[in-house]
Amino acid sequence: MFRLFTPEEISALILSFKVALLCAVISAPPAIFLGWLFARKDFKGKTLLDALVHIPMVLPPVTVGYLLLLTFGIKGWLGRYLFEWLEVRLAFNFFAAVLASIVVSMPLFVRAVRIAIEMSDPKYEQAARTLGCGRWKTFFAVTLPLSFPGVLSGFILSFSRSLGEFGATMILAGNIYGETQTIPLAIYSLMQSPGGEAAAMRLAIFSVMISIAAFSISEVLERRSIRMRHEP
Repeated sequence: MFRLFTPEEISALILSFKVALLCAVISAPPAIFLGWLFARKDFKGKTLLDALVHIPMVLPPVTVGYLLLLTFGIKGWLGRYLFEWLEVRLAFNFFAAVLASIVVSMPLFVRAVRIAIEMSDPKYEQAARTLGCGRWKTFFAVTLPLSFPGVLSGFILSFSRSLGEFGATMILAGNIYGETQTIPLAIYSLMQSPGGEAAAMRLAIFSVMISIAAFSISEVLERRSIRMRHEP
């Protein structure tokens, strides 16, 4: 398959998959926790926290990237201390691309987990607690297995959304070949280059194929989850 692409395109493909996979893996623990929190708990500030988690879904990606740059840039209110004290830079490098993808894709992951947990019957958790299972054991032995199709669906959605991330990545990570130039940024660069239309089309078609596959898998998992809950 890689023979169809130039070395520059292959670099963008490999980098995109690395960013997307790392994004989905890092997002999993907080997304599962937040999904469970929103599905099972009522607390003060829940609406505000819910809005903060999901606001990247409605904000323009460029705005998200700009806010991230103000926060994590070398001169940002948090980024300056990370750089001065820990020599950690979260702007215009590979990790900036991962961070931008995490922020933009997190709402999809959280929402998938939340819906999965809300659809699972809490009586199973209550039964486990009455049998002596602690809170954490109940979560890992009952809640998580029941909602696992939703968790896996959220993982796939986060991965695929990361593959298509452009605006926030462009602002926070830049368009650096071999370090932050993912598939969307490579397509953008190729469209600005004479004779780059064919390469841009190849990457665009590949992106569409991956998106369709990811969406199809997510749909299958959701249907399977619903069918399992309705089986006696």
